[in-house]
Amino acid sequence: MKSILKNFINGILTIVPIILVIYVIYKTFMFLDSLLGNTLKPYFKDDYIPGIGLLTTIVLITLLGWLSTKYLTGKIIKLIDKLLEKIPVVKTIYSVIKDTVQSFLGDKKSFSKVALVTLPGTEMKSIGFITSDQLETFHDPLKDHVAVYIPQTFQVAGFTFLIPKEQVEVIDVKAEDAMKFVLSGGMTSSSKQNGKNA
Repeated sequence: MKSILKNFINGILTIVPIILVIYVIYKTFMFLDSLLGNTLKPYFKDDYIPGIGLLTTIVLITLLGWLSTKYLTGKIIKLIDKLLEKIPVVKTIYSVIKDTVQSFLGDKKSFSKVALVTLPGTEMKSIGFITSDQLETFHDPLKDHVAVYIPQTFQVAGFTFLIPKEQVEVIDVKAEDAMKFVLSGGMTSSSKQNGKNA
């Protein structure tokens, strides 16, 4: 009975992560494919092949990116950008989305510096990511502070703290490894270490 139970648990540990990854990839693919796929399906009818919508989306984004570098179309895109930043309510949503995308893909990527923060009044430390080190543009008295985003374990949500610069220690850890460590509750690092020891 113990042998059967052990094999069952080994099966779960081996198969479940693979199934979940395949499921997430499938759902992501279907979502991205449906962005333009739902518009193209009536034209293709029975000849529609899954992936055409995704391919069309990639081509369209690439084309728009290329057009944004050209003088005339670049001016038009900048005009639309300025217009969206002036419309009430829309400007808030637009600026949040724009800043978030630029923080991951722009020239000045956020989440690239991993920080170690000591919780006030304790010796406990938390891992976070420096998202901004120029807070004086937001509020001048905060010029000696940095914004540190601290994600929560097992979920995407987190907290943003404004912390004095001298209380933040930047550590030499890849952002991807730090995010895995936090989101897994520290188990990712432990499992790797146990594998090395074994």
